[in-house]
Amino acid sequence: MTLAQKLENWLDSPFMHNAILAVILINAAILGLETSPTVVSATGNLLSILDEICLGIFIAELLAKLYALRLRYFRSGWNVFDFVIIASAVIPGAQGLNVLRALRILRVLRVISISPSLRRVVEGFVRALPGMGSVFLLMAIIFYIAAVMATRLFGADFPEYFGSMGASLFTLFQLMTLENWAGGIARPVQEVFPYAWMFFVPFLFVTTFAVMNLLIGLIVNSMQEAASETEAQAEKAERAELAKRFDRIEGQLAQLLAAQKGK
Repeated sequence: MTLAQKLENWLDSPFMHNAILAVILINAAILGLETSPTVVSATGNLLSILDEICLGIFIAELLAKLYALRLRYFRSGWNVFDFVIIASAVIPGAQGLNVLRALRILRVLRVISISPSLRRVVEGFVRALPGMGSVFLLMAIIFYIAAVMATRLFGADFPEYFGSMGASLFTLFQLMTLENWAGGIARPVQEVFPYAWMFFVPFLFVTTFAVMNLLIGLIVNSMQEAASETEAQAEKAERAELAKRFDRIEGQLAQLLAAQKGK
């Protein structure tokens, strides 16, 4: 076994996965503490030093993976994800720009690439995107129709809520989230327009209960499909490993039989 293969096996070991996960969580805590002026003044440069140590560990892990996997490293989307996050932290001048310094918190996202359960959640969400696009288009049509109607019906008396298309769209989004929809918006409008419930109730029923549940159903179904594919791949890999073992055992038995015949 070559050095690269040994290094690859070591990087894929549970010990290394747990160690990198611990460093990620420690780094997340450090970045959070750095937002407190009181903690920064009390610790001095300690937090910055610890942050640089964590970044050094991430860079060392990245270089080790690149050495072990070579170009195979970029065949995995999760490896590319890790590479972009770590590379964003070593951009020249990143320490001097607040925006780039703030991007350091993105290192916490590496928890997703390390945890198999979180990877399945993200893969399920990505798998659901095509179906979600159709649902979002349907929701956009519903919102547009409702915004035009609300602006025409209630805009003159309630310009702060429905005075323009933009204001109506924002108000309708607030209604969909059920944020103070009754006392803050619907009831005042209904005092002036008693028939307003005929607009608000169907809109809430369609957007909040029907369309949102449809989105949740799509995501859950995609997650189940992703989990099933992962299990199928694991079973396939296990069967392949068992087949290799059987082949080795069969070869060893054939060698023993040949040795006995030779005697």
